[in-house]
Amino acid sequence: MFPPQTQTSIDFAAELFRQSKHAVVLTGAGISTPSGIPDFRSTGTGLWSSDEPMEVASLNTFRTFPEKFFQWFRPLASQIFNAPPNPAHIALAKLEKAGCIKSIITQNIDTLHQKAGSQAVIEMHGTMQTLTCTHCYHKVDAQLYLSGFVDKGEIPHCPKCCQILKPDVILFGEQLPQAAWFKAQQEARQCDLMLVAGSSLEVLPVAGLPMQALDRGAHLIIINNTPTYLNVRADISILDDVALTIPAIAEKVLNG
Repeated sequence: MFPPQTQTSIDFAAELFRQSKHAVVLTGAGISTPSGIPDFRSTGTGLWSSDEPMEVASLNTFRTFPEKFFQWFRPLASQIFNAPPNPAHIALAKLEKAGCIKSIITQNIDTLHQKAGSQAVIEMHGTMQTLTCTHCYHKVDAQLYLSGFVDKGEIPHCPKCCQILKPDVILFGEQLPQAAWFKAQQEARQCDLMLVAGSSLEVLPVAGLPMQALDRGAHLIIINNTPTYLNVRADISILDDVALTIPAIAEKVLNG
């Protein structure tokens, strides 16, 4: 299925997983594109190819013109709501269940890792699972409101004070969730192997986590369609489809 060089990299990656005592995975938008969710920066198809992020996805826009945010967010929410986990998500869940992965640090808000069965997921950019009132801070389950928003465009309002509910995703101008950031740094510093999957490593501060792992002697595997700034430092760099290569690595790890 794979060119000889890629197959050699897959075999080596599997061996690194077998030798690892504390493997951690960092995933970006590229791991979810095979599930039908667009990434942000791909030419022509990325979300920022047609929209200016600060105009539609910033905290300031949400506060001053929430309708504009929800109008932009509705198609993405629909794609996320209906997306199934793909073979890469499922393979990582199998590796976690087998004890080969300690945690998954994700930049995604789509909960596809959880849908695939992963338990130890650290969500760096928030989640679509809950909404929070911007006025009284009451938190609700997003499932109660998502179908009305996705199907009819109904903007969610707080059941207690009637103010607009904000999805618990990190917008431009917001800080990362402190607990998640501390946990991610801890995992990066403790791991002996980090797999970066589907991330261009362009968004700080999360893009700096692999460097923290490298500085403490960890091995690094990068699987992405395009090169990252750390490919030159990686033990293995695979420029290929994550939905093909990660299952192949997992198969080698689990079944030899």
